[in-house]
Amino acid sequence: MTRSLLPLAALLALGSPVMAQEETAAPSPNQIVEEAAREEWVAIAPEDLLVMTLAPAADGSTRKVVIQLMPAPFSQGWVENIRTLARAGWYDGITVNRVQDNYVVQWGDSNYDNPEADGAAKPLPEGLEVMGEAEYTVPSFVPPASSIKRELQGAATMSGLIAAGVNVDALMAEPEPTQTSEARRALADRYSRFAAFTQGWPIGGRDEEFWPVHCYGMVGVGRGMSPDTGSGAELYTVIGHAPRHLDRNIALVGRIVDGMEHLSSLPRGSGALGFYTAEEADKRTPIVSVRVASDLPEGDPASSSEAVGQQTRPAFEFLSTESEAFARYADARANRRDPFFIHPAGGADICNIPVPVRRVTD
Repeated sequence: MTRSLLPLAALLALGSPVMAQEETAAPSPNQIVEEAAREEWVAIAPEDLLVMTLAPAADGSTRKVVIQLMPAPFSQGWVENIRTLARAGWYDGITVNRVQDNYVVQWGDSNYDNPEADGAAKPLPEGLEVMGEAEYTVPSFVPPASSIKRELQGAATMSGLIAAGVNVDALMAEPEPTQTSEARRALADRYSRFAAFTQGWPIGGRDEEFWPVHCYGMVGVGRGMSPDTGSGAELYTVIGHAPRHLDRNIALVGRIVDGMEHLSSLPRGSGALGFYTAEEADKRTPIVSVRVASDLPEGDPASSSEAVGQQTRPAFEFLSTESEAFARYADARANRRDPFFIHPAGGADICNIPVPVRRVTD
């Protein structure tokens, strides 16, 4: 792992000195993102993007969902399985089978792990990996404070911190819980000792292990009872309040970066766990195809080729979580100072600081 993993508390501190200088301007988080320098954005590799095409909406409009796959070292066995399944065309023709309000949307073979199933499960392609439960997390990969400091030395963020008199070594140290009561300490430590961002993703960690976090729009692998860990054939995305109790219990493999509205607005199922009942079969949304973006031809997604059904490769980028702009953005999300707000909150859950992602159109 070559990227730094900066604790959320340190990240918010990175933005504070800058924001103090701009108290009168009080830019909104969106304004900070819009004004971020071009070099602070990171292109997402086409190999890490999936394009999922749903059946057209009732008005005939197209519905596409773009998923960014999780980078190494997290969940790589499942991620490779998903690429294999997509390239084998296995996802083509499956359906959305479960929509549980304020929880998840799940898609896959309607005859697999579905209480309403009435037929044989769709055969899986050969060569899929089988992962163990230990792979829900990864061992500690945070470099020592001294190496992080060397990596950042000379960068705009580091020079700004030093100029502001910030104790950089203290910021780079893993933060300890600051709660004074046992009850608050237990709450703070329930899921992780600290929250952080690395490579543009929200991460939790404790006791020498780290894991991706179940935030809104994250994509995970459906599974049965332990020791089953799922293959990647059944996938879901979070459409409600962050279900952090799923962290370290299910493999997270990506996040929705475009088209989330096509999933979050689907009709809710009335069966167990939000599955559609046999009487609600007509509510299941067919998935026409799922393609790895690198397998699609380059082109303008708004061109006439889309109108006649030829898919083209989308392009997206995210705001680097190691950038100065992201530090300012995170601080602004945690402490809204723009005119509408009366009291800055003084902090934010990591899931309330979504990493900005934008489509590349030129």
